[in-house]
Amino acid sequence: MTTTRRSAIKTLVGAFALPTLSPIATAFAQSAADWTTYEIITEVSLETGNGIAEAWIPLPLVADTNYFKTIAINSESADPKAVSKIYETPDKQARMMWTQWDKSASNHTVQVSMLVSTRNRNLAFSSPSPALKLSKEEQKFWTRGTKYLPTDGIVKAKAQECIASLPANATDIEKAKAIYNWVVDNTHRNPKTRGCGQGDVKLMLETNNLGGKCADINAVFVALSRSIGLAARDVYGIRIADSARGYKSLGKAGDITKAQHCRAEFYASGYGWVPVDPADVRKVILEEAGGLAVNDPKVLAIRDYLFGNWEMNWMAYNYDHDITLPGSKLGKNGEIPFLMYPQAENKEGRLDSLDPDNFKYKITSRRIG
Repeated sequence: MTTTRRSAIKTLVGAFALPTLSPIATAFAQSAADWTTYEIITEVSLETGNGIAEAWIPLPLVADTNYFKTIAINSESADPKAVSKIYETPDKQARMMWTQWDKSASNHTVQVSMLVSTRNRNLAFSSPSPALKLSKEEQKFWTRGTKYLPTDGIVKAKAQECIASLPANATDIEKAKAIYNWVVDNTHRNPKTRGCGQGDVKLMLETNNLGGKCADINAVFVALSRSIGLAARDVYGIRIADSARGYKSLGKAGDITKAQHCRAEFYASGYGWVPVDPADVRKVILEEAGGLAVNDPKVLAIRDYLFGNWEMNWMAYNYDHDITLPGSKLGKNGEIPFLMYPQAENKEGRLDSLDPDNFKYKITSRRIG
């Protein structure tokens, strides 16, 4: 992309200068053992005429974790009048680059470069730490119901069925494992689902249509867990590299425009946030080697692995739900269930975020250390 300037970027919640993707930052990222560094570039180039337009590009996690760090974010626009700002959602569970073009704009192109480091998550369920527990406020927040993830009615009833055979003193891990197994056994990946799905858990259960993609299948796990008091959350993100574990269906490098993927976590007292991904078990069953049986050794291996482990060839975006895009002319009526794809609006309205070829946008990833 040919750029005429680098936009000045400030947060709406406190101004700070964003570092560029410098050799120093790269060297820092490479210095820690077991960490891998990637550069991810999202370029939005709206196929729209002259005039006012807006774009919202998802950014990495607001807070660093022990498996994911954001090193640098940089934004460039081809229009010298374009304004870019980083916006955090009110609950600070997601952030995005918000770019606006005024009525004189003839080029609606913005490029956001992200430098991140990741390392694999491998949780051993031994030697729990009493210090690892949620506060009352955190417990309430991560067990709340949302528009598409209710925690009462049919959702709670189904969760109670999942754990019915467990003893009264079952642990958080035992309860979550029972729900995980039910989700793997009873859902299926539907290749016709657009994008990653919508995650309308109540509708899925009421219609007994448990087919979908990652945002559907993992939402079932999260909603069922929350309904019985287990703190849980979706983690929205994107695949950024090929899998090193031998699964072609579980990785993507280079052009990752359509590689969005939602994962999930639950909180186990004594262990912290536990990574899971029942949706990827169903993806392996459907897609790996043209399709595999449920009892195939590769399926059994990934089923075991994805309860407590994540291969971090993936970038985490956020945990948020029911998002109103800042500045959107649609306001609350334009609320989206989650932010995992670039969004944009022009004078005609909201563009189709699941149609990158006509939108248009492109996302690329490369390993740099």
